[in-house]
Amino acid sequence: MSVPAVQPGNPQEDIAALAKGGRTNFFGFLLRLAARLPFLFIAGRLYGAESLGRFASALVVVELTAMICSMGEKRGLAQRLSEAPDERPANLVFDGILIATLASLAAVAFFWLVPAPMFPSGEYTALDRLIVLAIPGYALTEIVLAAQAYRFDVGTTVRARAVVEPWTISILAGALWFVIPRSGLSMAYLASIYAGLLTALWPFFRTYGLPSGWRPRPRAMARFTWRALPLASADAIEWGTRRLDIFILGLFAAPAAVGVYYVAQQVASLPQKLKTSFEPILGPVITRNLKEKNFAAIARQVCQVGFWITAAQAGIALALGIPGEAVMGLVGPNFVGGTGALAFLLAAEVVAAAAVVAEAALIYVARFRNLIVSVATIGLQAVLTIGAMIAVDRLDLPETYKAAGAALALVLALGTASIVKSIMLGRMLRQRINNWRWALVYAAAPAIVVGWLATRLPEWAELAFGIPLILLTYGWVIWRYGFGPEDRVLFRRNLEHGDNVAAPPAASLEGEPRP
Repeated sequence: MSVPAVQPGNPQEDIAALAKGGRTNFFGFLLRLAARLPFLFIAGRLYGAESLGRFASALVVVELTAMICSMGEKRGLAQRLSEAPDERPANLVFDGILIATLASLAAVAFFWLVPAPMFPSGEYTALDRLIVLAIPGYALTEIVLAAQAYRFDVGTTVRARAVVEPWTISILAGALWFVIPRSGLSMAYLASIYAGLLTALWPFFRTYGLPSGWRPRPRAMARFTWRALPLASADAIEWGTRRLDIFILGLFAAPAAVGVYYVAQQVASLPQKLKTSFEPILGPVITRNLKEKNFAAIARQVCQVGFWITAAQAGIALALGIPGEAVMGLVGPNFVGGTGALAFLLAAEVVAAAAVVAEAALIYVARFRNLIVSVATIGLQAVLTIGAMIAVDRLDLPETYKAAGAALALVLALGTASIVKSIMLGRMLRQRINNWRWALVYAAAPAIVVGWLATRLPEWAELAFGIPLILLTYGWVIWRYGFGPEDRVLFRRNLEHGDNVAAPPAASLEGEPRP
């Protein structure tokens, strides 16, 4: 069956749609948190840091390859659907599915024959090699979820990514340890990917139906693939900046050190999911305003969402970072050494917020220039990370310093990208792009004091009472002094047409850029 395209709306409706998507996926963030911690506990306590490190190294290659094979459809599909309102949407989606499937199968064949990139330590079992089969499942899930997001259906993403996938891998990792302890993590991950895909396909077919009169069009699909390469590369690079450090660590450090870093990264990536909370809704809103040449609205939406993300991530970073030793200790005593890496990784997620929301618009208005900046970012990160590895070796420091050095390199690289991409988007739109507000400092100061007091408590009390108190202190101050009327719509369930939602001052309406 066919579904009507997204209809143009006014600025209040755009903000309401963004807020609704953010609220839905914030609930998904809480579900991810509830599911991620059991997996880390099981993986750390049962499998150990060394097995977790081997699993993490393989995961990097598999998921990066899958992102490339999805051909940028996570964000590019919204533009293709907007530009072809008269064509059956299911047909357009299946064009992307076919290309992703062919690319994924080619990647599966390559890595099955050449598994060394996935296992740099050279240690793996026959079952571990089967993890390559996750590539097509991951790529197709990205496309299906992007199609649902175009219809403002964020609930499917929450169910697939925040409920089914994490709980599947957590439950199976625990069960398979008794059966195949050396390969349980790989098999649990493989099962979780296809469980998530099946969860996404059911509402997808209900929304879009099956294609009608569709057949492969080699020439058109070749043009689409060529056009999608910048988006695919930008997606892969943005994702790769969060995994390059693990890959380099796998080359320079022992698997146990990689395992410790992976745990720190998994904890730190929890606030990263807040950015993806808005991406599915921000893409269609931006593409529609581009079609209407409403550049001031794009700047307003980017600044609005950027502040929401920065404020939320800063609070979560404080809540997880201040009691960092207790958080890492939950996974096992051998993981406490990754506390420094955890602190830097949490900081990296905060400074990256500006780059992510700016890129949400840049991929449509300056995709090649955005790609160049992204390539330069990951190149800078690689140089800084390798430099940190060499410095630790020459100074004869413990392996845990390599993990902290890799995390610091990520902070510096993402901070640079945020500055450059915000300036670039501002010039393109001729609007002021700025996510910063001093209220972030006012809220962080008392939260830090509360957190320091919480570290004086026993470890169980530090976690049980310290984390909620830090969040409550930070949240009350940011709500009282940082959130205006246009921000508080994020916490409303409905926004009526008559509501007067003021535009944030960061996006003035002066001047319109050249199209």
